[in-house]
Amino acid sequence: MSKSNDPARVASRDWSSSELREALASAAEWVLAYREGVESRPVFPNVEPGEIQARLGAEPPARPDPFDRVLADFSEDIVPGLTHWNHPGFMAYFASCARGPSVAAELLIAAVGVNAMLWRTSPAATEVELVAVDWLRQALGLPADFRGVILDTASTSTFTALLAARERAGDDVRRRGLFDAPALTVYTSEQSHSSIDKAAMAAGLGLASVRRVAVDERFRMRPEALSEGIDADLAAGARPSFVCATVGTTSTASADPVRAIADVVRRHDDLWLHVDAAYAGSAALAPELRDPFDGWELADSIVVNPHKWMGTSLDCSVLFFRDPTPFRASLALTPAYLESEEAPATNLMDFGLSLGRRFRGLKLWTLFRCVGTDALADTFRGHVRMAADAADRLTSSGRFELAAPVSFSTICVRAVGAGEPDELDAGNRDILRRVNEGDSVFLSHTELDGRYTLRLSVGSAHTEPRHVESAVEALIRAADDLARTEAVAVGTE
Repeated sequence: MSKSNDPARVASRDWSSSELREALASAAEWVLAYREGVESRPVFPNVEPGEIQARLGAEPPARPDPFDRVLADFSEDIVPGLTHWNHPGFMAYFASCARGPSVAAELLIAAVGVNAMLWRTSPAATEVELVAVDWLRQALGLPADFRGVILDTASTSTFTALLAARERAGDDVRRRGLFDAPALTVYTSEQSHSSIDKAAMAAGLGLASVRRVAVDERFRMRPEALSEGIDADLAAGARPSFVCATVGTTSTASADPVRAIADVVRRHDDLWLHVDAAYAGSAALAPELRDPFDGWELADSIVVNPHKWMGTSLDCSVLFFRDPTPFRASLALTPAYLESEEAPATNLMDFGLSLGRRFRGLKLWTLFRCVGTDALADTFRGHVRMAADAADRLTSSGRFELAAPVSFSTICVRAVGAGEPDELDAGNRDILRRVNEGDSVFLSHTELDGRYTLRLSVGSAHTEPRHVESAVEALIRAADDLARTEAVAVGTE
């Protein structure tokens, strides 16, 4: 066999232009068909743990397969095991759909394959990110002294902010570590995301440093409880370092009173205020929806995830901050082989743990260019209306009651009925199971005041009023079916 016909030698090279063109055309057709038909798929897969893994083969292939075979296996063996976050009936958690412009941008990002760690490693990638982040700042109505970078998720953004706060509050932690550092404390509400706890663990502060501050009847942090907790820690010799207020909590989308919290923070030197607006922050593109964000401009840092409500594809989390100094102080480190002389250029690697950086700014820039802020704001307005209408329909049915005030596009309800709390919780679990087994809707749950609670959040760019109405009808139908089943069981029907 000649070298030119040796399969191993052929496989070692990259695809030719014609091979890539054919594969891209096939992939594009698949993507178009998938997006057009995703509504007909079950939003949640009917598979068991390990089932997909067993289909994929135990050993890596020694010989290449043609792409059409790989695409067929993807479609037949992998896609049936996906939870379809792009499905218009996906109303569990906070939606993370991908708008068309972001899908196209991801192809361009993969094609150029740049690493934007330094300005010199890809000047355009660095500057596109700076522009896209500043466009987002302007669209949200934040002041011009905020700048920012794009990281992968809000958990990373919050962790990065906590490291900056730790450096500012601690005694040269960057150099000396935490061995003899003061006991730094972290404050967040009972309703905030678990990423705060995880950040404290990863930052070396430990779970014991986290203070969960009491909330009011609307599940918002109580500023007076925050103030009391800070004073108690100071009296005990601890050093308060980080306060996280949330606008759009995970369970109920409640909004902490940021301005009042900022007033408490400003009474103490070196105390950092971070605002987690990962889900709800995008809503500030609509000026009439900005009331819950009052005071967030006073924060030291803010996280907003365009890969949630805005519709950029995962991953795209924007961390805004006022002062870059503590971020550089906590994480900037430049070995000789990465030194450059392009001052005053921005090196994005100085603002996060990761050295390698994807060209994430392109998909945010493309989204703004291809959709525009007016249409994005209209999307948020529409989702807020859909959620309000769904809440009205559910409560007026007589089958459900609100478990929390409707906030942004998220509602929390419980089925009403007589019985002990455990029995009512079991009934609500059964309702959620029945709804999610219907294939066209996927909802989630949470726990509020110790009670099992059903949760519906509208956030996909693909969701229309008819999809929300379908979810409402499924909930009411499931509640009716459960009521009939219980009536038969007790002999009253």
